[in-house]
Amino acid sequence: MSITNVQRSIPISTNKPRLGDVVEVLGTLPHASNATMLARDTHGALVVYKPSFGAQPLHDFDSSTLAAREVLTFEVSEALGFDIIPETRLVDGLYGPGSVQKMVNEDRDTDPRSLLQDLDKRLWPFAVLDIVTNNTDRKLGHLLLEQGSDRIWGIDNGLTFHRVPKLRTVLWGFAGQELPAAMVDALSLLEEALSRGLYDRIATLLTESEATATRHRLTALLAKPVHPPPPANRQPLPWPWW
Repeated sequence: MSITNVQRSIPISTNKPRLGDVVEVLGTLPHASNATMLARDTHGALVVYKPSFGAQPLHDFDSSTLAAREVLTFEVSEALGFDIIPETRLVDGLYGPGSVQKMVNEDRDTDPRSLLQDLDKRLWPFAVLDIVTNNTDRKLGHLLLEQGSDRIWGIDNGLTFHRVPKLRTVLWGFAGQELPAAMVDALSLLEEALSRGLYDRIATLLTESEATATRHRLTALLAKPVHPPPPANRQPLPWPWW
């Protein structure tokens, strides 16, 4: 079954209008480790297109699944009610199957390090999402401030959902803090979404073991709604952290 057939065979967990198909590639985005292209979709919107053929081999992830992991992170965020990941979906694009994500107009005049220095409370949803999805690569540069608003968006979410604990993040400033009540309520929404089909979607696009691990992480966080401490037996930060 092709990626697009999988996409059509399972209900998507968001009611938002879907991005269109990629119809024009405008160029490649610099500094990306994998093939990352600025493109336009059928609605004329700017999107980021990541064809799977351009993903570099990894020792702990199947690089052909990175597009699905990007999409599932978006869908888990939507199930949580966070709306912090730009709309992302699977496509068969001009350069083959991959993911497409709505382009964020980034504010390049504001230093994002201030978010960490002040431990901005707007980062709580990212911290919770990253625990649940087991994000192994939450760099500061993956948190984009949107120009003209106070919104923060999370991008580059392909290294997620591994069944082995691998959380690597710049958000350890929350370690040991109790989750705000709104975050706990969001986790309950995700629990319902998993039972309504999101678990099956993760199992289909990835593996049963990764879907089960996601549920276990959620259950553990609901049982003890405290941000965990950084691990002592492995690298807790992504590299480079920026």
